[in-house]
Amino acid sequence: MAQAVEEWYKQMPIITRSYLTAAVVTTVGCSLDIISPYNLYLNPTLVVKQYQYWRLVTNFLYFRKMDLDFMFHMFFLARYCKLLEENSFRGKTADFLYMLLFGATVLTGIVLIGGMIPYLSASFAKIIFLSNSLTFMMVYVWSKQNPYIHMSFLGLFTFTAAYLPWVLLGFSTLVGASAWVDLLGMIAGHAYYFLAEVYPRMTNRRPLKTPSFLKALFADEPVVVARPENVRFAAAPFDQIHQD
Repeated sequence: MAQAVEEWYKQMPIITRSYLTAAVVTTVGCSLDIISPYNLYLNPTLVVKQYQYWRLVTNFLYFRKMDLDFMFHMFFLARYCKLLEENSFRGKTADFLYMLLFGATVLTGIVLIGGMIPYLSASFAKIIFLSNSLTFMMVYVWSKQNPYIHMSFLGLFTFTAAYLPWVLLGFSTLVGASAWVDLLGMIAGHAYYFLAEVYPRMTNRRPLKTPSFLKALFADEPVVVARPENVRFAAAPFDQIHQD
């Protein structure tokens, strides 16, 4: 069992494995009182006035208490982050990291701007960790790229992947989680999907271009399609070769 888990962990692509490891270590560390959540949460005042810039990153690593909601989000992170990195972003690690950075920036911007809007500031002030939102963003992007895949929710009913974010949003509401958090992830995911997939098809322009310094960090190997060994192809018939 332990060997199977180790093998599964080692087979994860680099970004998924790094994020999952950081999230689990941070959440477990907070549960054991080794790390204080008060040093991790997003606080614009502390970031700007006391230069605690690490909060812009650490608020994406803590998933609150280790309960059913935590287990579901760890599953989403391990599954859909891995699926995106291995399929849609195969051979494009820098692009995948850029997608996460874009999502994190959008989510942070929404919370900061929302905190300055009257009648909404109180709701946004309660959002101090955006880890669940970033995970939900990846689920949303995957569902938009694979809309026709048939899925089943806990064996209760089936649906296509296009409706996966809405099904999970309904489930989160049922278990008492904040719908705002998931909605923010959907907004960030839709912003990325539109700018990366829809807008380029409409205008032949790509506003989201991965910076060269990120590409320099990853020496992505080209995707190679394996050719079976000892396969010979028959020569074309003589009359086809000399056909006028």
